[in-house]
Amino acid sequence: MIRTMCVAGAVALAAVGCGTEDTAAPGDGISGTVTVFAAASLTETFTELGKQFEAAHPGTKVVFSFAGSSALAEQIEQGAPADVFASAAPKNMQQVLDAGDITAQPVTFVRNRLAIAVPAGNPGHITGLADFGAAEPKIAVCAEQVPCGAAAQTVFAAAGVTPRPDTRESDVKAVLTKVILGEVDAALVYRTDVQAAGDKVEGIAFPEADTAVNEYPIAPLAQAPNAAAAAAFVEFVGSAPARAIFAQAGFDTP
Repeated sequence: MIRTMCVAGAVALAAVGCGTEDTAAPGDGISGTVTVFAAASLTETFTELGKQFEAAHPGTKVVFSFAGSSALAEQIEQGAPADVFASAAPKNMQQVLDAGDITAQPVTFVRNRLAIAVPAGNPGHITGLADFGAAEPKIAVCAEQVPCGAAAQTVFAAAGVTPRPDTRESDVKAVLTKVILGEVDAALVYRTDVQAAGDKVEGIAFPEADTAVNEYPIAPLAQAPNAAAAAAFVEFVGSAPARAIFAQAGFDTP
């Protein structure tokens, strides 16, 4: 559970349409494998959604590739076969859109923000974002080109902190692993990752996180091998059951 170090300002989030409430019934012609490229921070929620989608559409199989959004965007541009792309930031989705690999308008389905993760018991005695600029603690952050790294740059600038990371990782799950293993004293990850880690880590909220709220867009890919299933999966991500899963995981939902 994230413990709040100070009162954060309220942030008004605009509601974004995410498709219809209903999902298609069995026998609707949706079948086969649907390959979904998704941001690493969606690992737990999308894995559960994949199971529910398969149950709703007998004869389908959802295959996920989870990684940093920037790496996934590059793979799509290089022709990797995939049906759906779910990014942790509009920038990487726009990259794929500009390359002509998406023909449908991307839809924002959740929002997320950063939190400080520390090992259980907080052995490094981390109290807030200022510790990321100190010499003593071992610190991990995401690489700057991935959404969690770009968000980290924004919050550090807002806090007036010059970070001194000991390691920059390729995606947020790699950063979280450093904390779980006790290899670092603190890291910046999404608050959903802190929640997913359970009692393996502790979370510290900080007000500057409100300056870098990440929007997550999703879209079917233009060259999707299974276009029908791709469209159905995107619609399912916007459904009421999916929103309940996202909310339970700590995402902001429409």
